Amino acid sequence: MHIVYVSDAKAGHRSQALGLYQAMHQQNPNTSFEEIRLEQLPLLVILKGLLSHQVNGIMQQPDFIFGVGSHTHLRVWLLGKVYPKAKTVILMKPSLPIQCFDYAVIPEHDGIAASDHVIVTQGALNPIKNEHRHQENRILIALGGNSKRHQWNENKVLMAIAQIVQQNSQCQIILTTSRRTPEHFLTHLKQQSYVQQLDIFPVEQTPQGWIFEQMQQAEVIYVTEDSVSMIFEALTAGCRVGVIAMDRLKSDRITQLIDQLPFEQTTEIIRLLQLTTPLHEAKRVASQLLDSSSF
Repeated sequence: MHIVYVSDAKAGHRSQALGLYQAMHQQNPNTSFEEIRLEQLPLLVILKGLLSHQVNGIMQQPDFIFGVGSHTHLRVWLLGKVYPKAKTVILMKPSLPIQCFDYAVIPEHDGIAASDHVIVTQGALNPIKNEHRHQENRILIALGGNSKRHQWNENKVLMAIAQIVQQNSQCQIILTTSRRTPEHFLTHLKQQSYVQQLDIFPVEQTPQGWIFEQMQQAEVIYVTEDSVSMIFEALTAGCRVGVIAMDRLKSDRITQLIDQLPFEQTTEIIRLLQLTTPLHEAKRVASQLLDSSSF
């Protein structure tokens, strides 16, 4: 079984495609994966392929064609015409009519109902699975920053960190930032009386894959609420998850999603999630796609 992934080279989008591929490979070890970037697929080349039933640059006849990112959708649709036996799969709400594709895998916060063409998921897919290596009394704090729906409030974040430190004096607490975290924040954090109880790893000093490894080791992860994808990644890794409140610039489906999550306890600044069923969304979607085809 062969998967062709039309890539826009964005790391977050690639993570979703890899997550689904890895889950499919786990269930069908004969699965192969081919990533082709947009610039390697000029529309003229694909249109020529409509006549020859093959496209230069695609190494093997695909069984599935994945696309993530709005710029990939037209190419995925056209490739589905070139390779009519392949299943086309868009891992988001598509910019073309859903009926153009065999499947659209859409997070529930987008408000699209499940159907023959739509698989609804809790959050975006990711390549994480629970490796059951979580260490007792190991805590990770993962900070985001400003976004189109959230505004960074330094005092609120510092108060949340202080609260976590005070309540977990016997724990190892690791803190990391993101590229959206304001530059001056760590300078101010290091002026706090409790900073000696933190192991600080700025995002600029962490190698690729570092955060995913930390998720496998942490017992509890505290995430600022602007980092929705990380909340679901931490849940998929099997961690307990605390959500640090942020000032909101607007209310939309994403903020409503956060508020609708099952919280077992809450303070003004930190809400601790209670999830009774582990998340295995990539595995579940992979099973549904494989069940739809015979290999």
